[in-house]
Amino acid sequence: MPPDVTSAPIPSAGAAPPPAGGPLAAEHAGSATPSIVPRRHFGRWATAAVALLVFAMVLNSVVRNDAFQWGVVGDYFTTSAVLDGLLLTLWLTAVVMVLGFLLGTVLAVMRLSANPVLRTLSWGFVWVFRSTPLLVQLLFWFNIGALYPTLSLGIPFGPEFLSVKTVNLLGPTLTAVIGLTLHESAYAAEVVRGGILSVESGQTEAAQALGLSKRRTLRRIVIPQAMRSIVPTAGNMLIGTLKGTSIVSVLAVHDLLYSAQLIYNQTYQVIPLLMVATLWYIAVTSVLSAGQYYVERHYARGNSRALPPTPLQRVRVHLGSVRRWLRKVTAPDARPAVGGER
Repeated sequence: MPPDVTSAPIPSAGAAPPPAGGPLAAEHAGSATPSIVPRRHFGRWATAAVALLVFAMVLNSVVRNDAFQWGVVGDYFTTSAVLDGLLLTLWLTAVVMVLGFLLGTVLAVMRLSANPVLRTLSWGFVWVFRSTPLLVQLLFWFNIGALYPTLSLGIPFGPEFLSVKTVNLLGPTLTAVIGLTLHESAYAAEVVRGGILSVESGQTEAAQALGLSKRRTLRRIVIPQAMRSIVPTAGNMLIGTLKGTSIVSVLAVHDLLYSAQLIYNQTYQVIPLLMVATLWYIAVTSVLSAGQYYVERHYARGNSRALPPTPLQRVRVHLGSVRRWLRKVTAPDARPAVGGER
């Protein structure tokens, strides 16, 4: 019997039943079915009450603290400078994620290749860019002109067909895209490689037995099943990249954080402008988290017999139970009898 329920003792199977119509008949009839009483978890309710009390205290301290200057936050929340920075942040996140996972997929396939040269090059790329802090990489690419004043295209040790100065080629935004993409691709390569290795080898053997090529097996058999393991980590990387783009403010790229910094450098209202950036990051992250949930649910179709209900479906179920309870309470036959009648 589960530990959360208690019941009355059940008579043994060998005991003789009391005579019908005897004095113990009514008592025996009532004790034949055990009464199940749920265990009361006073500790859970006490912990929940303490947690709600702490949450209310924190919320009260934030809302009623005049230092946050919520009026100023509302004034600057939808200004053109802040929205332009937000759009650049979203664009930078999308470009870096797409390019990073494209390059990361190539690196993952190289890492799993039977060619030792490709395996070594892929491992070396991931090793270098995962071992170097992102800020160092961005500063390195921003000052690449000190190492390579010009970039040329031609035959090694031969004539050059095209030459361009790096000062004119790499601006702050392009430098941020290159640095973030290379950093993201190193982590994406390991995410994709782990997802591919999570697929059972029998799937590949069955595809080979059917005569499918390696490329088609990877594209039609392995990758769709690996997405179930790739999507959760990729979603976390997407949210991390969205927040990580704030580091490009050191390159004077007009992202969301840098736009807020430009405003509070003029108005000296540091806290309200930081709250504007924080609220926008929270809003966009919440939308991305909801999208990640539905993408994970989509790729879980082949692994689960019944998909878990969505938040909207859970709300509908709760609302339906509340409606049924209200109908039951307000029904005419549920009203107490008048004059003691039953």
